[in-house]
Amino acid sequence: MNALTSLIESPRFERAIIVLIIINAITLGLETSDTVVARFGSLLIAVDTLILAVFVAEIVAKLVVYRLDFFRSPWRIFDLLVVGIALIPTTGAFSVLRALRVLRVLRLVSGVPSLRKVVGGLLSALPGMGSIMVLLSLVFYVFSVMATKLFGDRFAEWFGSIGASAYTLFQIMTLESWSMGIVRPVMEAYPWAWAFFIPFIACTTFTVLNLFIGVVVSAMQAEHEEDVATERDKMHNEQSLIVDEMGRLRAEMQALRESLVGANKG
Repeated sequence: MNALTSLIESPRFERAIIVLIIINAITLGLETSDTVVARFGSLLIAVDTLILAVFVAEIVAKLVVYRLDFFRSPWRIFDLLVVGIALIPTTGAFSVLRALRVLRVLRLVSGVPSLRKVVGGLLSALPGMGSIMVLLSLVFYVFSVMATKLFGDRFAEWFGSIGASAYTLFQIMTLESWSMGIVRPVMEAYPWAWAFFIPFIACTTFTVLNLFIGVVVSAMQAEHEEDVATERDKMHNEQSLIVDEMGRLRAEMQALRESLVGANKG
């Protein structure tokens, strides 16, 4: 058991798994090419099956070593789900699940510490992002109702309903063909329309969306500071242990010196 634990926790084993994930990602990409499949299809299937077998063996080994503690790590559960999806039959009604095999590539997230930190920062930013989404939804609803009432009669394709207006405003928010494709044609019929679209872009593209970036950056900074604080506490504890050990050694040397002096006097 100790040998198995040392194996799955060794950096060399983790690097080997990462290499296999990368190779598997390449093979899954090559399977999308009909030319490559026609020439090397059997080889790709063999490599994919072999790598999947290694992943299954890794998960089983971790279940044996950690037992119920296996499920206390969200990253291990994530790996279990990704590998489990790959084991679902991909024939008949389940043939659509064949495309989900590429999810195995996401195991790189759990295998690379720097990627785990990024994902952790994004997850910690979700509450703040949820509030911003609510604010953005309110802004979209208000502007969609206004756009439908203002421009719906002349431009029913873009603003004929709240749904159509919301989609058109989403396109404008992304700044994709917003001026020549939508706003300028609308301004030909309504010269004052700029007074509606410019405040909308200022509220969404230049303000609300930047709030998303701010929340994510703040969350990732907090995640980094937490890691630094943990590392600092770990170093402090190690230094304390070293100082205590040096104090004990000094006391032992002093006691040994006193015993030698007493023996010489005797």
